[in-house]
Amino acid sequence: MEIFGTNGQGQAPNSLDTGQGQDLIKDATDQSFMEDVIEPSKEVPVLVDFWAPWCGPCRQLGPTIERAVTAAGGAVKLVKINIDENPGIAGQLRIQSIPAVIAFKDGQPLDGFMGALPESQVTEFINRISGQVSTEDVDALISRAEDALGQGDLGGAAQDFAAALQMDPERPEAIAGMARIHLAAGDAAQAKAILDTAPDTKSSHPAIAAVRASMELAGEVEDAGDLAGAEANASAHASDPSAQFELGRSRLASGDMGGASAALLASIGADKDWNDAAARQLLLRIFDAAGPDSDIAKQGRRQLSSILFS
Repeated sequence: MEIFGTNGQGQAPNSLDTGQGQDLIKDATDQSFMEDVIEPSKEVPVLVDFWAPWCGPCRQLGPTIERAVTAAGGAVKLVKINIDENPGIAGQLRIQSIPAVIAFKDGQPLDGFMGALPESQVTEFINRISGQVSTEDVDALISRAEDALGQGDLGGAAQDFAAALQMDPERPEAIAGMARIHLAAGDAAQAKAILDTAPDTKSSHPAIAAVRASMELAGEVEDAGDLAGAEANASAHASDPSAQFELGRSRLASGDMGGASAALLASIGADKDWNDAAARQLLLRIFDAAGPDSDIAKQGRRQLSSILFS
């Protein structure tokens, strides 16, 4: 069954074969791989799109990646390989799922992705591989990583923070983001190692300073209970200031200052003066650690004022 369709010679029907496209986008075989990929990659990065006629997602990615490569104006080239007819290179690279795109530079595989990504992400990939990086590209990756981190998607956040660091290795928000991921995963040592990679000129950046402060606070609550258990207990005892307080400590131990703030506010809301205002005291330290201009501090102080003076 031919879902993608070919020209009878294993060529993807969307491949450009005239004008500029002839130089930028072409089909290749295992036998022509050296000529079409390895040698040209010594001058400009070459993306290799491994596809097959029966692959539905390949049909989605094909036109998308061709548009992105054409729009890059020669910053990269694209070679398409039908793995049904040319399984050799795909086998050597251990391609197990298609579509798979591998970027070659200086004769070596550099990076890649799998699946039918949206055009914006394909463009980001091309910009990163080709070195055509803009502040907006890095900003977009960091924003997406922050969203993923907020939703608990550590893997997605790590991928985008890492991509941002490939584009700009000194970007403090990306360095801090990777450290937060390791801290959330319980690896404080690796989090510290990542923070230590920040250049001296960026080490006092608010994002990095906030993670260091979070780690210091986390060290003070190492005796906090298991996070899953604390979550369950707080859910079962929503009006118990002690249960919410312990949830705040457990979240703080994992490096989640935002989540810790929410739990401590819930504790204060349940009983403002419980345990000599322990929740309030810890919350104010979190605000200081996060920085006065952080959303955690600004929003948290408004919520705290509303609770205390209502």
